[in-house]
Amino acid sequence: MPDAAAHSPRRRIVNIVGGSAGNLVEWFDWYVYAAFALYFAPVFFPKGDSTAQLLNTAAIFAVGFIVRPIGAWAMGIYADHRGRKAGLMLSVSLMCAGSLLIAVAPGYASAGVLSPTILVIARIIQGLSLGGEYGSSATYLSEMATRERRGFWSSFQYVTIIGGQLTALALLVVLQATIGEAAMQAWGWRVGFAAGAVLAIVVYFIRRGLDETLSYENVAARADRRRSTVRALFREHPREALLVIALTAGGTASFYAYTIYLQKFLANTSGFDRATASQIMTVALTVMLLIQPIAGRISDTVGRRPMMIFFGIGAMLFTYPIFVALEQTHDAGAAFALVMAALVIVTGYTSINAIIKAEMFPADIRALGVALPYAIANAIFGGTAEYVALWFKNAGHERWFYIYISALAACSLIAYVRMRETKTTSRIEED
Repeated sequence: MPDAAAHSPRRRIVNIVGGSAGNLVEWFDWYVYAAFALYFAPVFFPKGDSTAQLLNTAAIFAVGFIVRPIGAWAMGIYADHRGRKAGLMLSVSLMCAGSLLIAVAPGYASAGVLSPTILVIARIIQGLSLGGEYGSSATYLSEMATRERRGFWSSFQYVTIIGGQLTALALLVVLQATIGEAAMQAWGWRVGFAAGAVLAIVVYFIRRGLDETLSYENVAARADRRRSTVRALFREHPREALLVIALTAGGTASFYAYTIYLQKFLANTSGFDRATASQIMTVALTVMLLIQPIAGRISDTVGRRPMMIFFGIGAMLFTYPIFVALEQTHDAGAAFALVMAALVIVTGYTSINAIIKAEMFPADIRALGVALPYAIANAIFGGTAEYVALWFKNAGHERWFYIYISALAACSLIAYVRMRETKTTSRIEED
């Protein structure tokens, strides 16, 4: 029988905070790669100009996304069968292994092609981890939240995603200020990956102390419980699975374009030095993090669908002019304002996309239903966004990338307009 004390209001908040803290560290480990890429790219890929080095690094970043559907498939099923808590503990263990491997990886000068090979293996491990992490954590937060505040509490999914990115950037800024560029290039970039491995160990023990969700416990207690499989997902819930892919495509591409790629864009296109570019993104992401719960709470009042439509229209109409303006901006304040405009737009998606997906599926297949279609869309559109941007730049057609992001947002907008309001049709039965 489910333990009522474990789901009291106070304990529920403790679980949400604990789950969110673990998610932050997972995403910190993932984003350290992108934040420190400007420094370690020459270590693993010494030949070519800066754009070519970043292109190689972005390709490996994309590899991590390509394997995320495999992690989502395996660990989504694991979380549906063994519990959300078990899925969270497994994912953070894998992330720790990947971070540690990069922290000690030899450079190209001493190991030759073995060096980038180790980098690829580490990112594959981390991609498998994150493929399962998103589904487990999104499901856990959604099921732990009460019905009237599910938008608010589930917004902490992206609070922690952004928080992980922000923490990685903050560490980068601190290291830049304390040890300098030469040390950062030589060994300082390894500090981020080592810190991620240590924090992942801490999070493992935090997650051991979390309670299981009531939704999972109720399903586990049923004699007629159905098995969570890919076949069952696409046979019994094809509309929902395809809708997750459609609504994620424009959102994830925009998110990575506006956050991960913009740091490099400010340095590689706008002409800001690397430290200034990092500082602009750190402040902007701090503001974005703070407005996620506000947007999530608004969705508890007006619904999820209007928020997604706001994002779709905004990204479709304003991505191109924002990037063009940033090309010609050399003032840090003006650049910050433009970056912030983009981040406010994408908040319509980031703040509530986790709860929308969780509300579409019954508990016995929820972790897989949230994780796998999302990971497929991320592999195709999210993880490749930076690579596509750098490829267009290398080819001399950088502005085609702005059109690409706008077109994806327009396609997802069609799905937002046609989708049902999940706030009123939620499949999460427990309060």
